[in-house]
Amino acid sequence: MWQEYIQAVTIEDALNMLSEKRERARIVAGATDLILELERGVRTGIDTLVDVTRIPGLDQISLDEDDVIHLGPLVTHNHCVASKLIRDHAYPLARAAWEVGSPQIRNRGTIAGNLITASPANDTITPLMALGARVTLRSAHSERVVPLGEFYTGVRRTVMQPDEMLVDIAFPALKANQRGIFIKHALRRAQAISLVNTAVVLTLDGERVERAAITLGSVAPTIIHASQAEEYLAGKVLDDATILQAAELTRQAARPIDDVRSSAWYRDAMVKVITRRALNSLRLGQQRADFPEEPVLLWGQNTPGVSHLDRSIRHDEHAPIITRINGKEYTFTSGQNKTLLRLLREEGQLIGTKEGCAEGECGACTVFLDGVAVMSCMVPAPRAHGAEIITIEGIAHDGHLHPVQEAFVQADAVQCGYCTPGFIMSAVKLLEERPAPSQAEIRQALTGNLCRCTGYYKIIEAIENASKR
Repeated sequence: MWQEYIQAVTIEDALNMLSEKRERARIVAGATDLILELERGVRTGIDTLVDVTRIPGLDQISLDEDDVIHLGPLVTHNHCVASKLIRDHAYPLARAAWEVGSPQIRNRGTIAGNLITASPANDTITPLMALGARVTLRSAHSERVVPLGEFYTGVRRTVMQPDEMLVDIAFPALKANQRGIFIKHALRRAQAISLVNTAVVLTLDGERVERAAITLGSVAPTIIHASQAEEYLAGKVLDDATILQAAELTRQAARPIDDVRSSAWYRDAMVKVITRRALNSLRLGQQRADFPEEPVLLWGQNTPGVSHLDRSIRHDEHAPIITRINGKEYTFTSGQNKTLLRLLREEGQLIGTKEGCAEGECGACTVFLDGVAVMSCMVPAPRAHGAEIITIEGIAHDGHLHPVQEAFVQADAVQCGYCTPGFIMSAVKLLEERPAPSQAEIRQALTGNLCRCTGYYKIIEAIENASKR
């Protein structure tokens, strides 16, 4: 899929490589979109990937003295979900990040990557646009700040130059007189792309709306503002009639299309429905009603860290991948252009990790990478260099099954068994994170794992039983 893979340890190293390779290189962090595009041949002419996940300090969320929130380029969706700062002062972003994919995807996918991919259905662009975000783009020779509203030029197109890297996302923290919400409508509750989504941020003077921002996703080539609705709400009190009219004006701003996921007519109708729902929730102060106080992250007990490298490393067919898997050191002299899943199975002969979909949908390939659960089919194999990996083969100890494995056997929580390793890995990490999870938390933890046989009831029962041990 690629000829060389650079693991950079400084931003300067990454920028110098982009300057040299330009259109032939791409920055990777989560790689949850790019790796699929490369496998499917959607992205052509790329022979070099520049991995920035080993650069220290890029995963920070901070608040500056001007009450502006900053996200580093390695801040993942789950970093935002876990951040009290984001939950308290940028709730629409926290909610949108929580709605993305599954815990394993959110542990790899970055907010910066979601913005750069530039799909009009990407969830985090909508709230960041409503929050008034701007991005900082840096090359080896210059730096510029671009308002997010000016960043996009069309479907999957931005103003970024081939030698630029997004190094910062910034937006004002919501003040005490501001409320915000994000609502996503999709074909299922998890692991689904938006049919339509909206973010609403209101600045209030008592009960009166002083200023409104309403943004829409998946209804136009880029994320758009419902400008007429925003103007209409200024100076109004949120009563039923006002909300209904604002929702209608928002619907009129949409320019949806027919595609395989939805008709334009349905999207058009749902814009009005979810905008009305959003405004009513803000009026009642119920925007956080169904958001968990402590979302499941599949991080275990510790905030995730990365295994840093002493120097930048260039992986090609001649550079070995040296890694630790299940406590044992492995040196791979082939597989440098594969995914981690295929490296484990084909070079490592660790076939317990299964390939179900190979696109981050089923969770059968779940492993622990540097302590957190990820989909190994969406991780480039060279990322394993210098990392610590645990697979299904590594969770038993001293010849005894892990309690989760024992519980699965005793509860008959298998049928064909193909998906079982992924379910067990998610369950093990969940019980590290919270030893006595509720059934709702178990269900959250399993949103990235699909089973076509068992109906899930026995799986949930097994995890509940394992938690009691």
